[in-house]
Amino acid sequence: MVVEKELPLAGLVVVDMSQFLSGPYCTLRLMDLGARVIKIERPDGGDLSRRLYLSDSESGDSTIFHAINRSKESLAIDLKSERDMQALRKLISKADVLVQNFRPGVIERLGLDYEAAQEINPRLVYCSISGYGDEGPWVSRPGQDLLAQSRSGVMWLNGDEGQGPVPFGLAIGDMLAGAAAAQGILAALVRRGVTGKGGLVETSLLEALVDLQVEVLTVHMNSGNKLPQRSGFRSAHAYLSAPYGVYPAFDGYLAIAMTPISKLADLLAMNELAPYRDDPKSWFTARDDIKALISARIATRTVDEWLAILEPADIWCAKVLNWPELLQSEGFGVLDMLQTVGRDDGISVRTTRSPVRIDGQRPKFERAAPHVGEHNAAIWEEFDLG
Repeated sequence: MVVEKELPLAGLVVVDMSQFLSGPYCTLRLMDLGARVIKIERPDGGDLSRRLYLSDSESGDSTIFHAINRSKESLAIDLKSERDMQALRKLISKADVLVQNFRPGVIERLGLDYEAAQEINPRLVYCSISGYGDEGPWVSRPGQDLLAQSRSGVMWLNGDEGQGPVPFGLAIGDMLAGAAAAQGILAALVRRGVTGKGGLVETSLLEALVDLQVEVLTVHMNSGNKLPQRSGFRSAHAYLSAPYGVYPAFDGYLAIAMTPISKLADLLAMNELAPYRDDPKSWFTARDDIKALISARIATRTVDEWLAILEPADIWCAKVLNWPELLQSEGFGVLDMLQTVGRDDGISVRTTRSPVRIDGQRPKFERAAPHVGEHNAAIWEEFDLG
């Protein structure tokens, strides 16, 4: 196991003034790379995501809060107290990175915008995550994931053509913005290592969601601005032809990616596909009809029976797993991506580990998320904040 002092960001201090998902996910990535993350929270309840939703945990904090705030430290700061704000400014003067995702105007009222923070600490790498950037008509709108997805166009890529817009089943805007922010911070830290100067890193949920669509949005802008045409039958990608999709087998679901219809027709023993074998254009123009024929055929056998036929022929296909099947699979098990984090009050949460391996090993941390203000006394003393 890689120990914390051996990780690339060991010794760096991150002041995390963010809450909910985007900022905390960013600082989680930095923590997994060795940084020390000090989470700034309100004394009266802390990060609002502590109460986002509860699972079987009886800690009073949501499971998602533990997942993205594991192994961080909590410093409770009353933003209306001048004494506490002076302490926070002193902490910032000794930090390497600051991350905030307040709504526009809030950080300025606190006197901790980039220009003010730079005066406190010229070496500071300052990161701001917003909903829609810092100008334009959407600036004051709530930077919430579902709303950002709604404005990004991404909902028209999911589901079948007749369904209308379909959101992703997870907070992709938040998570992608957090990942983009972490990339920007790492780049700014590298530059600081050369120049000695900090810098400003900015991103937003909307920018991250647009970047996610680089493949299909580029096609749209360079093909007469045609809107994506999702398949009306078991759609999986608006811009790819049949057989690309997920098909119900006798005992589960089978995903089939890019495959020539002529080759698939032979393997599936489907004379019904003869009209389309040598007409690649039809694989898109008639994809609903083709996929309906394939679906009827796939339904006659089990997933394993089809895999035994298709995989040896180098067809790109896979069984569609649910979470229990994934967690029990050998392919997932060898990655060793799970860990249990705990706290001194008996809280124990099973969660994921970093997706990044360092020197061949995946960092592992055992501490769950902190109580609000759990590290106040230690941090005040260590950084001489009084």
